[in-house]
Amino acid sequence: MLVQAKRNSPDNVVDRKTIQAFIGSMSGQGVTKGVFITTSHFNANAKEFVTRGSQIKAVLIDGPGLVDLMMEHRIGVRVDPSVEVLSLDQNYFSDED
Repeated sequence: MLVQAKRNSPDNVVDRKTIQAFIGSMSGQGVTKGVFITTSHFNANAKEFVTRGSQIKAVLIDGPGLVDLMMEHRIGVRVDPSVEVLSLDQNYFSDED
């Protein structure tokens, strides 16, 4: 498995050419599975390219997906154990004492 991670600015969207180069690198090394992670996003052409029926399988993880995985696996996050939940007291405005 080959992993490539890029810290891109939000406006630096990963395109098909970048993903094609990644998959070409995988192929050149005899690797059939890979993960490409970016802190930005993938354009539609990049996403479409990895869905083609190829021997090489690549998973794309964008910024929001990375945050979801970090939260799910509690990596780089803080847990706030004190959460206050408020509920309306239905009797507060009643005329009965």
